[in-house]
Amino acid sequence: MKILLLQPPVQDFYDTDIRLQPLGLCYLKGAIKKFFKEDVQVIVRDYHKGKGRQAIPIPPELEYLSPYYPYPDKSPFSTFHRYYHFGAPFEKIAKDVAIEKPGLVGISALFSPYYREVFRCAEAIKRLINVPILAGGPHVSSLPAHILGHPDIDYVIRGEGEMAMIEFIRALRKGKEFEKVPNLGYKQDCQLIFNPIHENFPLEEIPFPDFSDLLLENYRFSKRPLCLMMTSRGCPLHCSFCSVHDTFGPYYRRRDPDDILKEIDLRYLEGYRAFDFEDDNLTFCRDEIKYICERLARSPYAKEITLLAMNGISYMSLDRGLLLAMKKAGFSHLNISLVSSNPDMLKSANRPHSIDKYHEIVQDAASIGFRIVSYQILGLPGETLESMIQTMATMSGLPVLIGASIFYPAPGSPIAKEFNPMSDEDILRSRLTAMSIETENFKRDDIYTLFITARIINFLKGIRFGENTVSISGALEAAKANGGRPALGAELLMKLLKTGILYACTGKGFHPLPRFRSGLFFRIWSQMDRIITLDGGSIVI
Repeated sequence: MKILLLQPPVQDFYDTDIRLQPLGLCYLKGAIKKFFKEDVQVIVRDYHKGKGRQAIPIPPELEYLSPYYPYPDKSPFSTFHRYYHFGAPFEKIAKDVAIEKPGLVGISALFSPYYREVFRCAEAIKRLINVPILAGGPHVSSLPAHILGHPDIDYVIRGEGEMAMIEFIRALRKGKEFEKVPNLGYKQDCQLIFNPIHENFPLEEIPFPDFSDLLLENYRFSKRPLCLMMTSRGCPLHCSFCSVHDTFGPYYRRRDPDDILKEIDLRYLEGYRAFDFEDDNLTFCRDEIKYICERLARSPYAKEITLLAMNGISYMSLDRGLLLAMKKAGFSHLNISLVSSNPDMLKSANRPHSIDKYHEIVQDAASIGFRIVSYQILGLPGETLESMIQTMATMSGLPVLIGASIFYPAPGSPIAKEFNPMSDEDILRSRLTAMSIETENFKRDDIYTLFITARIINFLKGIRFGENTVSISGALEAAKANGGRPALGAELLMKLLKTGILYACTGKGFHPLPRFRSGLFFRIWSQMDRIITLDGGSIVI
């Protein structure tokens, strides 16, 4: 039996391709090879990364964004403009599948707003070949009926997939007993049937993901071959805006640290030099991750590897000792999430927090030499503009880049359940670029302005100057002296401060951005007495 597992293309204004290596599909391949040996052939195809991009029309459901993304802006403060198809054409995917003639096709439904890409793959494949199609992934786990209800999707697997996939293959080969397959959804007499979700294999019994079908050159960080890893599954926290428990269940499980080190050894031999840990809570067990870091720092390849945690790390689980161990092991960047500096908002989001702890970790990490990105969620329901302004002002005074992340209700998250049942349009808009939520406290123009303001602040944080402290005019003069985009950014910011108008630069002149609220920008500007750069310099406002 031949099984083809595919990662579909993505359609959006921008693409986070560095974190879209099909890790889940490679885990499935490893498990299938363990249980079926040579009896089942598995092929993993990534039709997203390395397949180029093509500009396509904005979907009608997102046309309201056109006034917000009107120009191909070349400035450092630019947002988005073109809508793209990232990956192979659907017809090319279908032709490849037809050539392979598999007995089963599995499609990864990783992110909810890209569900249409899953459907388009299934439709194109079914036009050319009559093959059962199975879908799985986080979106299926959150909204299984939404996917299984499509006429070209025959089966779905909810939750973790390894055990369910093994049992499903056995049932499929027999052509019966689907009701005994854990986590499976299927159709019977025009009804959608969902079997109970069972626990997966123990983590120590799940083989390493099999990356043998992937090309090293397609996945890189700073020109170094990159692979994704997970040291744990699930999360001990229950933040209201997160849907991770739909996929991994309520239990947080960690792999054996020595097993993780063995996997890193294997990946190094395969040619990988950058390792991105995609855990939802990497450092929750401090002693274990510290042990891994200390071992890696003493490894023969210690100076050749880069370690990353682009999914973010909770500052609540960090301390100076762990930060030092991480730095010695090969971590150079630190992604942490503040969400909001408002304790009431953090409490309502069920987010563990301590502002004093946050400040302590930022200062320790900066002194050790980390480049820090600190994330703020813009537009959480219930938060006021004043609260968002205060959070942004707080981060402007620290040696961090502001990771402004626009809120959307992720299907399956606790906070999404406070909204009306999600329509297809709501699901399509569950992405940062859609700026989908407005409340009595803020409008879309406000969120758009805050998002751009974070970019303006980050621009200033990246300016280098010879003194410890400079005025804003001195910082802008230093940027102008660098030429190129820094000089353009300095010119546009000076225009904004002088005229109250933010311009886009298209290469054919300057164009006012009509939805940018300069009044809100100056409210934020007035809350900042200085901006601390990533190098620790101080720009006096």
